[in-house]
Amino acid sequence: MTYPDIEQLAEVNDLLVLGGFHVETKDHVPQWAETVLLFGPSRGFWAGFTASPEWLDGAPDPMDRWSQRVLTGMADALNGVAIFPFGGPPFKPFFSWALQSGHAWQSPVNLLVHSTAGLMVSYRGAIALRERVALPAPGKRPCDDCAQPCLTACTPRALTGDGYDVPACKAHITSEKGKENKTLGCSVRRACPVSQSYARMEAQNAYHMRIFVGENR
Repeated sequence: MTYPDIEQLAEVNDLLVLGGFHVETKDHVPQWAETVLLFGPSRGFWAGFTASPEWLDGAPDPMDRWSQRVLTGMADALNGVAIFPFGGPPFKPFFSWALQSGHAWQSPVNLLVHSTAGLMVSYRGAIALRERVALPAPGKRPCDDCAQPCLTACTPRALTGDGYDVPACKAHITSEKGKENKTLGCSVRRACPVSQSYARMEAQNAYHMRIFVGENR
């Protein structure tokens, strides 16, 4: 299959191809792998996911289980193997893979920023392929021509260019002052202009924030 063919297959499964790379070292992939493609939620992801058996059965980790089922099915159709960012340790180097794809970069706040998903980028998994698939040209880091509002968006200053204070972040989200963040999502991620055009569902942001602070879905 060509890259556009795989994009269409991903879209049917409520996913986007977020880039990929040609394999040079076999440290974290099958020895036969020639190409690795990275996948994340599409704009229609939340509606499809919340109608899935993994969401409806009430069991733990619905998104990881959904990712395993859907990406494994796609990998089978492509004669490849699905790889996931969860299930470790050891964990696969998704941060490095994202940088290697040429469509994601380290942002001013050190989180990954993607050419189309901005700071809302997330990777549900990857597929290793036997074929050397022709890949699109690398993108341009959006932060280079940006006013970088992400640097000042965090009210408690838990996430800045100086680092990420996770305990302070969680304390803010679970406080009265952090109610908006808990409902709408991280203010730093939402401040990114590319994130705003990605338009991820608010319900999806709220779900991730609840899981982040250790609450039930």
